[in-house]
Amino acid sequence: KILKNDGSIFYLAANKLALTSICSLLSDSEIHSSYTNIFFLSYLFPKVSCVSTMAVSTIKSGTETYMSLYPETSTDGGLRLGNVVPDFSADTTQGKMYSFHEWKEGKWAILFSHPADFTPVCTTEIGRLALKYDRLQELDCKVATLSVDPVKSHEEWLTDVVAHCENKIEIKFPIIGDPDRNISTLYGMIDAGTSGEQALPLTIRAVFIINPENKLMLSLNYPACVGRNMDEIVRCVEALQLSYQKSIATPANWPNNHADMLVNGVRTDEFKGSVFLLPTVSPEEALENFPEYHTCDVPSKIDYLRLVKKEDVEAYENRTKEAAEVFSATGTSVKYDVDGGEETQWA
Repeated sequence: KILKNDGSIFYLAANKLALTSICSLLSDSEIHSSYTNIFFLSYLFPKVSCVSTMAVSTIKSGTETYMSLYPETSTDGGLRLGNVVPDFSADTTQGKMYSFHEWKEGKWAILFSHPADFTPVCTTEIGRLALKYDRLQELDCKVATLSVDPVKSHEEWLTDVVAHCENKIEIKFPIIGDPDRNISTLYGMIDAGTSGEQALPLTIRAVFIINPENKLMLSLNYPACVGRNMDEIVRCVEALQLSYQKSIATPANWPNNHADMLVNGVRTDEFKGSVFLLPTVSPEEALENFPEYHTCDVPSKIDYLRLVKKEDVEAYENRTKEAAEVFSATGTSVKYDVDGGEETQWA
Protein backbone atom coordinates (compact mmCIF):
# COMPACT_ATOMS: atom_id res chain seq x y z
CA LYS A 1 0.00 0.00 0.00
CA ILE A 2 2.85 2.37 0.79
CA LEU A 3 4.49 1.71 -2.57
CA LYS A 4 1.29 2.27 -4.50
CA ASN A 5 0.04 5.34 -2.63
CA ASP A 6 2.91 7.72 -1.99
CA GLY A 7 5.74 6.91 -4.37
CA SER A 8 7.99 5.44 -1.69
CA ILE A 9 9.24 2.97 -4.24
CA PHE A 10 11.88 5.53 -5.21
CA TYR A 11 13.04 5.96 -1.62
CA LEU A 12 13.22 2.22 -1.09
CA ALA A 13 15.07 1.56 -4.33
CA ALA A 14 17.54 4.33 -3.60
CA ASN A 15 18.25 2.62 -0.30
CA LYS A 16 19.05 -0.60 -2.17
CA LEU A 17 16.11 -2.65 -0.99
CA ALA A 18 15.92 -5.66 -3.29
CA LEU A 19 13.80 -4.69 -6.29
CA THR A 20 12.57 -8.26 -6.47
CA SER A 21 11.00 -7.67 -3.07
CA ILE A 22 9.35 -4.52 -4.33
CA CYS A 23 8.07 -6.34 -7.39
CA SER A 24 6.57 -9.08 -5.25
CA LEU A 25 4.31 -6.50 -3.58
CA LEU A 26 2.84 -5.28 -6.85
CA SER A 27 0.07 -7.01 -8.75
CA ASP A 28 0.62 -9.12 -11.86
CA SER A 29 -0.82 -6.39 -14.06
CA GLU A 30 1.52 -3.81 -12.55
CA ILE A 31 4.80 -5.63 -12.81
CA HIS A 32 4.86 -9.32 -13.72
CA SER A 33 3.05 -8.98 -17.04
CA SER A 34 6.02 -7.13 -18.51
CA TYR A 35 9.77 -6.78 -18.12
CA THR A 36 9.49 -3.05 -18.85
CA ASN A 37 8.81 -1.81 -15.32
CA ILE A 38 11.71 -3.82 -13.90
CA PHE A 39 14.06 -2.38 -16.51
CA PHE A 40 12.71 1.14 -15.88
CA LEU A 41 13.63 0.86 -12.20
CA SER A 42 17.03 -0.51 -13.15
CA TYR A 43 17.52 2.46 -15.48
CA LEU A 44 16.61 4.95 -12.74
CA PHE A 45 18.79 3.26 -10.13
CA PRO A 46 21.72 1.62 -11.96
CA LYS A 47 23.72 1.16 -8.73
CA VAL A 48 21.12 -1.21 -7.32
CA SER A 49 22.67 -4.55 -8.24
CA CYS A 50 19.89 -6.82 -7.02
CA VAL A 51 17.51 -6.40 -9.98
CA SER A 52 16.24 -9.79 -11.11
CA THR A 53 14.75 -10.56 -14.53
CA MET A 54 13.23 -13.80 -13.22
CA ALA A 55 9.86 -12.48 -14.37
CA VAL A 56 6.90 -14.36 -15.67
CA SER A 57 6.75 -14.73 -19.45
CA THR A 58 5.54 -11.66 -21.36
CA ILE A 59 3.51 -13.89 -23.69
CA LYS A 60 0.02 -12.99 -22.49
CA SER A 61 -1.63 -16.20 -23.61
CA GLY A 62 1.18 -18.26 -22.11
CA THR A 63 2.29 -18.79 -18.51
CA GLU A 64 -0.02 -16.14 -17.03
CA THR A 65 -3.09 -17.70 -18.64
CA TYR A 66 -1.91 -21.24 -17.95
CA MET A 67 -1.34 -20.55 -14.25
CA SER A 68 -4.81 -19.03 -13.93
CA LEU A 69 -6.13 -22.57 -14.40
CA TYR A 70 -4.69 -23.45 -10.98
CA PRO A 71 -6.54 -21.93 -7.97
CA GLU A 72 -4.47 -20.12 -5.32
CA THR A 73 -6.40 -21.79 -2.50
CA SER A 74 -8.11 -25.15 -2.11
CA THR A 75 -11.69 -25.60 -0.95
CA ASP A 76 -10.92 -28.40 1.50
CA GLY A 77 -7.72 -27.13 3.13
CA GLY A 78 -5.45 -29.50 1.21
CA LEU A 79 -2.26 -28.23 -0.43
CA ARG A 80 -2.40 -28.56 -4.21
CA LEU A 81 -0.52 -27.29 -7.23
CA GLY A 82 -1.04 -23.58 -7.78
CA ASN A 83 -1.95 -22.94 -4.12
CA VAL A 84 -0.04 -20.34 -2.13
CA VAL A 85 1.94 -22.42 0.35
CA PRO A 86 1.46 -21.88 4.11
CA ASP A 87 3.82 -19.47 5.85
CA PHE A 88 5.51 -20.53 9.08
CA SER A 89 8.26 -19.65 11.54
CA ALA A 90 10.76 -22.20 12.81
CA ASP A 91 14.12 -22.84 14.43
CA THR A 92 16.78 -24.05 11.99
CA THR A 93 20.45 -25.03 11.96
CA GLN A 94 21.13 -21.50 10.69
CA GLY A 95 19.10 -19.69 13.34
CA LYS A 96 15.52 -18.53 13.58
CA MET A 97 13.43 -18.40 10.41
CA TYR A 98 10.76 -15.87 11.34
CA SER A 99 8.81 -16.25 8.10
CA PHE A 100 9.31 -18.82 5.36
CA HIS A 101 7.72 -16.43 2.85
CA GLU A 102 10.10 -13.62 3.81
CA TRP A 103 13.10 -15.97 3.82
CA LYS A 104 12.44 -16.92 0.17
CA GLU A 105 10.97 -13.59 -0.91
CA GLY A 106 11.01 -13.14 -4.67
CA LYS A 107 12.88 -16.39 -5.27
CA TRP A 108 12.25 -20.00 -6.17
CA ALA A 109 12.59 -22.38 -3.25
CA ILE A 110 12.67 -26.08 -2.41
CA LEU A 111 11.25 -27.37 0.85
CA PHE A 112 12.65 -30.88 1.27
CA SER A 113 11.54 -33.14 4.12
CA HIS A 114 13.26 -36.25 5.42
CA PRO A 115 11.71 -38.75 7.83
CA ALA A 116 14.30 -38.73 10.62
CA ASP A 117 17.88 -37.95 11.60
CA PHE A 118 20.35 -40.79 12.09
CA THR A 119 18.68 -42.94 9.43
CA PRO A 120 20.55 -44.41 6.42
CA VAL A 121 18.61 -43.12 3.40
CA CYS A 122 18.22 -39.61 4.83
CA THR A 123 21.96 -39.40 5.43
CA THR A 124 22.69 -40.03 1.75
CA GLU A 125 19.91 -37.68 0.59
CA ILE A 126 21.16 -34.66 2.52
CA GLY A 127 24.68 -35.40 1.27
CA ARG A 128 23.58 -35.59 -2.36
CA LEU A 129 21.43 -32.48 -2.02
CA ALA A 130 24.47 -30.62 -0.68
CA LEU A 131 26.34 -31.58 -3.86
CA LYS A 132 23.60 -29.94 -5.95
CA TYR A 133 23.36 -26.81 -3.82
CA ASP A 134 25.68 -24.64 -5.95
CA ARG A 135 23.74 -25.49 -9.11
CA LEU A 136 20.49 -24.59 -7.37
CA GLN A 137 22.06 -21.30 -6.27
CA GLU A 138 22.89 -20.59 -9.92
CA LEU A 139 19.19 -21.08 -10.63
CA ASP A 140 18.38 -18.55 -7.88
CA CYS A 141 16.60 -21.31 -5.97
CA LYS A 142 16.79 -21.45 -2.18
CA VAL A 143 16.80 -24.75 -0.27
CA ALA A 144 15.51 -25.70 3.17
CA THR A 145 15.11 -29.19 4.57
CA LEU A 146 12.97 -30.40 7.45
CA SER A 147 12.20 -33.29 9.77
CA VAL A 148 10.30 -33.69 13.04
CA ASP A 149 13.60 -33.86 14.96
CA PRO A 150 14.76 -30.85 17.02
CA VAL A 151 17.56 -28.63 15.74
CA LYS A 152 20.06 -30.04 18.26
CA SER A 153 19.56 -33.49 16.75
CA HIS A 154 20.11 -32.07 13.25
CA GLU A 155 23.37 -30.45 14.29
CA GLU A 156 24.72 -33.65 15.84
CA TRP A 157 23.62 -35.77 12.88
CA LEU A 158 25.20 -33.50 10.25
CA THR A 159 28.68 -34.59 11.33
CA ASP A 160 27.73 -38.11 10.20
CA VAL A 161 26.29 -36.78 6.93
CA VAL A 162 29.52 -34.95 6.08
CA ALA A 163 31.69 -37.88 7.11
CA HIS A 164 29.72 -40.42 5.06
CA CYS A 165 29.72 -38.39 1.85
CA GLU A 166 33.09 -38.77 0.16
CA ASN A 167 32.97 -35.50 -1.77
CA LYS A 168 34.01 -33.18 1.08
CA ILE A 169 30.60 -31.56 1.21
CA GLU A 170 29.46 -28.53 3.18
CA ILE A 171 25.85 -28.20 4.31
CA LYS A 172 25.03 -24.64 3.25
CA PHE A 173 21.22 -24.78 3.59
CA PRO A 174 19.16 -24.63 6.78
CA ILE A 175 17.58 -27.74 8.27
CA ILE A 176 14.31 -26.95 10.03
CA GLY A 177 13.37 -28.50 13.34
CA ASP A 178 9.69 -29.43 13.55
CA PRO A 179 9.35 -31.39 16.81
CA ASP A 180 5.74 -30.28 17.35
CA ARG A 181 4.93 -31.39 13.75
CA ASN A 182 3.05 -28.19 12.98
CA ILE A 183 4.82 -27.54 9.65
CA SER A 184 4.65 -31.19 8.63
CA THR A 185 0.91 -31.13 9.26
CA LEU A 186 0.40 -27.83 7.39
CA TYR A 187 2.08 -29.27 4.30
CA GLY A 188 0.34 -32.63 4.48
CA MET A 189 3.52 -34.55 5.22
CA ILE A 190 2.09 -36.18 8.33
CA ASP A 191 -1.38 -36.97 9.70
CA ALA A 192 -1.83 -35.09 12.95
CA GLY A 193 -4.75 -37.32 13.87
CA THR A 194 -2.70 -40.51 13.94
CA SER A 195 0.95 -39.50 14.36
CA GLY A 196 0.61 -39.28 18.15
CA GLU A 197 -0.23 -42.97 18.26
CA GLN A 198 2.89 -44.00 16.35
CA ALA A 199 6.04 -45.16 18.09
CA LEU A 200 8.08 -43.42 15.38
CA PRO A 201 6.05 -40.71 13.64
CA LEU A 202 7.77 -40.01 10.31
CA THR A 203 7.14 -37.43 7.64
CA ILE A 204 7.03 -38.74 4.11
CA ARG A 205 9.95 -37.90 1.84
CA ALA A 206 8.39 -34.79 0.32
CA VAL A 207 9.70 -32.20 -2.13
CA PHE A 208 7.87 -28.91 -2.65
CA ILE A 209 9.11 -26.59 -5.40
CA ILE A 210 7.69 -23.11 -4.93
CA ASN A 211 7.78 -20.17 -7.34
CA PRO A 212 8.58 -16.48 -6.55
CA GLU A 213 4.87 -15.80 -5.85
CA ASN A 214 4.88 -18.52 -3.15
CA LYS A 215 2.78 -20.83 -5.30
CA LEU A 216 3.33 -24.57 -5.25
CA MET A 217 4.55 -25.61 -8.70
CA LEU A 218 5.54 -29.23 -8.09
CA SER A 219 5.40 -31.78 -5.28
CA LEU A 220 6.97 -35.22 -4.98
CA ASN A 221 6.08 -37.80 -2.35
CA TYR A 222 8.27 -40.83 -1.63
CA PRO A 223 8.01 -43.50 1.05
CA ALA A 224 10.69 -43.80 3.74
CA CYS A 225 12.32 -46.78 1.99
CA VAL A 226 13.07 -45.06 -1.35
CA GLY A 227 15.68 -42.33 -1.70
CA ARG A 228 15.18 -39.44 -4.09
CA ASN A 229 17.19 -38.60 -7.21
CA MET A 230 18.72 -35.13 -6.84
CA ASP A 231 19.43 -34.84 -10.57
CA GLU A 232 15.70 -35.15 -11.18
CA ILE A 233 14.93 -32.44 -8.63
CA VAL A 234 17.37 -30.05 -10.33
CA ARG A 235 15.89 -30.97 -13.72
CA CYS A 236 12.42 -30.14 -12.38
CA VAL A 237 13.57 -26.69 -11.21
CA GLU A 238 15.17 -26.00 -14.61
CA ALA A 239 12.02 -27.11 -16.43
CA LEU A 240 9.68 -25.10 -14.19
CA GLN A 241 11.75 -21.95 -14.63
CA LEU A 242 11.77 -22.37 -18.41
CA SER A 243 8.00 -22.71 -18.40
CA TYR A 244 7.58 -19.73 -16.07
CA GLN A 245 9.80 -17.42 -18.10
CA LYS A 246 9.07 -18.54 -21.66
CA SER A 247 5.56 -20.06 -21.79
CA ILE A 248 6.84 -23.49 -22.76
CA ALA A 249 6.38 -27.05 -21.50
CA THR A 250 9.10 -29.70 -21.35
CA PRO A 251 8.36 -33.11 -22.93
CA ALA A 252 8.96 -36.48 -21.30
CA ASN A 253 12.66 -37.22 -20.75
CA TRP A 254 13.65 -33.59 -21.46
CA PRO A 255 16.38 -32.58 -22.31
CA ASN A 256 16.98 -35.96 -24.00
CA ASN A 257 13.65 -35.94 -25.85
CA HIS A 258 12.93 -36.08 -29.61
CA ALA A 259 16.44 -37.30 -30.44
CA ASP A 260 15.14 -39.05 -33.55
CA MET A 261 11.99 -37.93 -35.34
CA LEU A 262 10.51 -37.81 -38.82
CA VAL A 263 10.21 -34.31 -40.31
CA ASN A 264 9.11 -33.82 -43.93
CA GLY A 265 9.92 -37.45 -44.71
CA VAL A 266 13.46 -37.26 -43.30
CA ARG A 267 14.67 -38.56 -39.94
CA THR A 268 16.52 -35.93 -37.92
CA ASP A 269 18.03 -35.30 -34.48
CA GLU A 270 17.79 -31.50 -34.73
CA PHE A 271 14.86 -31.43 -32.32
CA LYS A 272 16.71 -33.11 -29.45
CA GLY A 273 16.14 -31.09 -26.28
CA SER A 274 13.28 -29.13 -27.86
CA VAL A 275 10.26 -27.97 -25.88
CA PHE A 276 6.54 -27.57 -26.51
CA LEU A 277 4.64 -24.31 -26.48
CA LEU A 278 2.09 -24.25 -23.67
CA PRO A 279 -1.38 -25.26 -24.91
CA THR A 280 -2.74 -21.82 -23.99
CA VAL A 281 -0.31 -19.92 -26.25
CA SER A 282 -2.27 -18.45 -29.16
CA PRO A 283 -1.14 -19.05 -32.76
CA GLU A 284 -0.52 -15.31 -33.12
CA GLU A 285 1.80 -15.09 -30.11
CA ALA A 286 3.48 -18.35 -31.06
CA LEU A 287 4.44 -16.83 -34.42
CA GLU A 288 5.44 -13.53 -32.86
CA ASN A 289 7.78 -15.01 -30.26
CA PHE A 290 8.90 -18.33 -31.75
CA PRO A 291 8.43 -17.96 -35.53
CA GLU A 292 10.44 -21.12 -36.31
CA TYR A 293 8.32 -23.48 -34.22
CA HIS A 294 7.43 -26.82 -35.79
CA THR A 295 3.98 -28.46 -35.58
CA CYS A 296 4.17 -32.25 -35.48
CA ASP A 297 1.88 -34.04 -37.89
CA VAL A 298 -0.48 -36.49 -36.15
CA PRO A 299 -3.52 -38.47 -37.35
CA SER A 300 -5.98 -36.14 -35.56
CA LYS A 301 -4.60 -33.18 -37.59
CA ILE A 302 -4.93 -31.03 -34.48
CA ASP A 303 -2.07 -28.51 -34.21
CA TYR A 304 -1.20 -29.00 -30.56
CA LEU A 305 2.28 -30.57 -30.69
CA ARG A 306 4.19 -27.33 -31.33
CA LEU A 307 7.93 -27.87 -30.87
CA VAL A 308 10.48 -25.11 -30.35
CA LYS A 309 14.14 -26.01 -30.84
CA LYS A 310 16.61 -25.45 -28.01
CA GLU A 311 18.51 -22.85 -30.03
CA ASP A 312 15.29 -20.91 -30.74
CA VAL A 313 14.50 -20.79 -27.02
CA GLU A 314 18.02 -19.49 -26.42
CA ALA A 315 17.60 -16.92 -29.20
CA TYR A 316 14.38 -15.70 -27.56
CA GLU A 317 16.22 -15.39 -24.25
CA ASN A 318 19.13 -13.53 -25.85
CA ARG A 319 16.76 -11.04 -27.52
CA THR A 320 15.05 -10.24 -24.23
CA LYS A 321 18.37 -9.93 -22.42
CA GLU A 322 19.80 -7.63 -25.08
CA ALA A 323 16.68 -5.51 -25.00
CA ALA A 324 16.97 -5.31 -21.22
CA GLU A 325 20.59 -4.20 -21.38
CA VAL A 326 19.90 -1.54 -24.01
CA PHE A 327 16.90 -0.21 -22.12
CA SER A 328 18.80 -0.19 -18.82
CA ALA A 329 21.66 1.77 -20.38
CA THR A 330 19.72 4.16 -22.62
CA GLY A 331 16.02 4.00 -21.83
CA THR A 332 15.44 3.08 -25.49
CA SER A 333 13.22 0.25 -26.69
CA VAL A 334 14.62 -2.30 -29.13
CA LYS A 335 12.93 -3.92 -32.12
CA TYR A 336 13.92 -7.15 -33.85
CA ASP A 337 13.01 -8.58 -37.23
CA VAL A 338 12.14 -12.13 -36.14
CA ASP A 339 9.34 -13.16 -38.47
CA GLY A 340 10.29 -12.31 -42.00
CA GLY A 341 9.82 -8.57 -42.07
CA GLU A 342 7.39 -7.57 -39.33
CA GLU A 343 9.17 -5.86 -36.44
CA THR A 344 8.51 -7.11 -32.91
CA GLN A 345 9.19 -4.90 -29.90
CA TRP A 346 10.99 -6.71 -27.07
CA ALA A 347 11.51 -4.04 -24.45
